[in-house]
Order: sequence, then structure tokens, then C-alpha cells
Amino acid sequence: MASDEAHDPLAAQRVVILSGLSGGGKTAVAKLLEDAGYSVADNVPVELLVGLAELAAEDRDRFSRVAIVLDVRAGDAEAAYRAMRGALEGRGIRPRVVFLEARDDVLIRRFSETRHRHPLDAAAGDVAGAIAEERRRLEPIRAEADAVIDTSDLSLRQLRDRVIGELSAETPRGFEIRLISFGYKFGLPLEADLVFDARLLRNPYYVRELRDQSGLSAPVREFVLGQPDATRFLDAIDDLLAFAVPAYADEGKTRLTVAVGCTGGLHRSIALAEALAERLRARGAGPVRVVHRDLARPAADRM
Repeated sequence: MASDEAHDPLAAQRVVILSGLSGGGKTAVAKLLEDAGYSVADNVPVELLVGLAELAAEDRDRFSRVAIVLDVRAGDAEAAYRAMRGALEGRGIRPRVVFLEARDDVLIRRFSETRHRHPLDAAAGDVAGAIAEERRRLEPIRAEADAVIDTSDLSLRQLRDRVIGELSAETPRGFEIRLISFGYKFGLPLEADLVFDARLLRNPYYVRELRDQSGLSAPVREFVLGQPDATRFLDAIDDLLAFAVPAYADEGKTRLTVAVGCTGGLHRSIALAEALAERLRARGAGPVRVVHRDLARPAADRM
């Protein structure tokens, strides 16, 4: 059976607005998108944005994959973003907005290593102040992004997989719930709206035959979910989300990012995130996506 994209050019066209913090990885992602066949427009003057939208709308075959990079270099970043998004949507193009960020310490280190100047450095006086000001200016874009990706601990390959996964996924219909498993020793996910700590459960890491398996394996899953407190843990989160999701939706929010953490992000958090996703899907909670942030880390990092 032919896909909808084969008959609907609007569905086939993909336009990405890429934004985020300086040092967050936009240059790397722009290159990845170019390699994936996207036409990338970076740092386009605000006055040319409407023309770019017209071009993309008039020749959908030629511009079937387009990425526009918008950030503080535009001056008024929010105004540039709204002008671009409005111009696209006014022509029947629904862009997918991807926002990249990282922890302050990581951003400062990246600027130190590359010796690049932060775009707001002169106005803020130092890099830390520039980062804080940039976060403030870009918050409206972040709040409307379809995907917020924390690049602090991602390798280039992991970043590529995250971006490709975000862009290849269908645009969610209805309220979307994103579940992230993570390890506390590697830091909190910056994009999380709600965070739950699974370290109260017994750790499979201390069971020799389970140590090198992940929460995706049946033995680890049975060990974790077989604990009475695991059921109570999942019940509590499920009950909270049953109450919170409609309330968030009433306030105009279209997605909720829920993070479940354990020590290393390999056993308990993964098993619980997968089990929670199954519960949410079973009761028709809407699109549910799961990301295991620290699953691919080398074993040496978990010692």
C-alpha cells in the first residue's frame, strides 16, 4: 500500500527550524542535516525570511527538505522565529522546531576549547553572563519546540541518532508524552518537566549475572518490576500523569517530558520507563515516545 507521502506533497515536504544555545551543537546538526539531504540556511537576515518561506512553498519538489537555523545572531531571535514560522504556516507548511542546549559548564568549556566568542559576550561581559542572557532570549522558542535536545553528554553519533529520530518521527497528533531514562551520575536531563528518582529500588547492578544487561532485557525487567515498590512507584506516576496531562493540555501545552532516573541509567530507569510507556499506551494517553539517554555509554563510565 502506498504511503500518504506519495500522494500528498504537503506531507512529503519537511521543513525544520533549528535553534538553540551557542555552543549547543547547531553547527554539527546543520552538517548532519546537509548530509541527510536538507538544504540548510544559516543566519539568514530577518528581511529575507519571508522570501525564503515563499521559495520553499512555491517549489516543494526542489525544497522537499529545508532547515533554517535561527538564533540570537538574528538580533531579536523571537521576532525572527515568529516571522519565519508565521510565513511558513501561512503557506501551508508546518515546520518542526528543534532546540539544542547544554549545561552551563559544558558550554563554557566548549567556548574555552574552541576560543570562539559568544555572540552576546560583549554585552554581557563574560561567557557565563552571555549564556544566561541567551537562555532568557531564546526561552520562547524553546517553549514551543517540538524537540529539545540536551547535547551535554552526547557523542556525535548519539546526537545524529537523536536528531534523525526526532525528524523521522511523525508529527504527534494530540498531547505527546516523552519518557527519558537517565543516570544521575551523568546529570539531570535539562529538557525534563517532571523527574522521578528510581534509586529507592534494589539495584540489579549488584547481581552479578544482571550487571552487564540493561533494563531492556527480560531478566533485569523481571528483577526490577518484581519488586513490590516498583508497582507502587509506577502507580504513583501513572496517577499523577492522569491528573496532570489534561491540566497541562488545558493550559495550551502540547507535550510533557518525564524523566526517570537511577544511578547509571542502565537498569532500573530503563525498565521503569518502558513499563510506564506500556501503561500510558494501554490507556490511550496519546503519542508516547521513549528515549534511553545513557544506554549506549561505555561500561567504564558507570564504574
